[in-house]
Amino acid sequence: MDLRMQLLSFFVISTDGEDSVSAKRYKHYQTLEEQDYEDSEIKRFLDDEFKRILKRKVERNPNTDTAPTKIGRFMVEPGYELSSNQNYNLFQRLRDADSKERFIGIADELVHIYMDTSAVRGGAFIIARAKLNTYFDEPFLFLLKCDFEPKIARISDERNLISHVENAISSRNIKSIQYPHMPEEGTLEHWELKIHQASHARYFEDFLRFVDYEKPLPVVMGEQVLDMVQQYMADKWQDDESVERREEENAIELWAASDKRDIQERWTHEQVVEASAALIEQKPDLPFSFRLGDVLIKGKLSDFGLSVHLAKHNGRYVAVIEGDAFQFDKGVSPVELLQPPDLVQLLPVIGTHKKEELSGQWNGQPEGEAAAAADDVPW
Repeated sequence: MDLRMQLLSFFVISTDGEDSVSAKRYKHYQTLEEQDYEDSEIKRFLDDEFKRILKRKVERNPNTDTAPTKIGRFMVEPGYELSSNQNYNLFQRLRDADSKERFIGIADELVHIYMDTSAVRGGAFIIARAKLNTYFDEPFLFLLKCDFEPKIARISDERNLISHVENAISSRNIKSIQYPHMPEEGTLEHWELKIHQASHARYFEDFLRFVDYEKPLPVVMGEQVLDMVQQYMADKWQDDESVERREEENAIELWAASDKRDIQERWTHEQVVEASAALIEQKPDLPFSFRLGDVLIKGKLSDFGLSVHLAKHNGRYVAVIEGDAFQFDKGVSPVELLQPPDLVQLLPVIGTHKKEELSGQWNGQPEGEAAAAADDVPW
């Protein structure tokens, strides 16, 4: 990867304590031009990191809100241009700076904005402008933060063993911003940047107040499912404004707002398969998970109706998972020795444990004896 450094400003941030209200200050150490950078130790420290940043994969809609790598998009009011965004303008001024002195001044302004965030930690803050000659004539902008590493020591001598190193930094957990975002090699998206922070703390993205981050996949898909449900309700009730309609709408709202939800038993299998197909078309590997009792099942939404089936039997919910072979990981359990019976032999047993437990309680049996009775079922 032919990355040519144009300018790199190195700042050091100092704090008087670990908490967010400690006195904070920063100092510009040096700004390197291309030849200075080529001959410097920091080139050997950062070159591989720049390549990792550029090649690091990112999901447009990650599976979780705490994903370490995200895509940010500059926010603008409807009808306004990208140039109306303050964060974009600051980045663009850095990319367009026509002298070393102007670059330093704008970089200092950016670090000053960063210092106003609530949880700044001491470390090195690096602002770099470089060209990727392989594809583009316009520069990339990189913002890197390396927190000071605590309790770092170097080997000393036979008598002292080690000596403490002040203000040590490491490339292990560098937080970074790359602008513009390169969705794939050879293409740029000027509305977007790529941010990476190995920790789940968000303070490195908080100082970009006019950048919005793509929603996690569960949120996006949840919104689409809710749209489907609302369309279903509109088709079902038409112009009917009855009490029954309001009650069902309220129940749907409560269901959609709950973090933990029970099965609703509102749609047929065919309706669920049709709705799932619309989501799978957008993301074939869309994850799908649920709990049945204390058992957690994980798979893909595309598995539903093919290898994962949900049903009711003897008043109990049942999940049937089919496949060509079992695979057990780590450890050894007696279950691995089972000679599985035919499914039809299992069906009469489903639900009997619960019934016998309830029967024992109704007959005045202590809970422990009722559970023991349930354990006597030959299955």
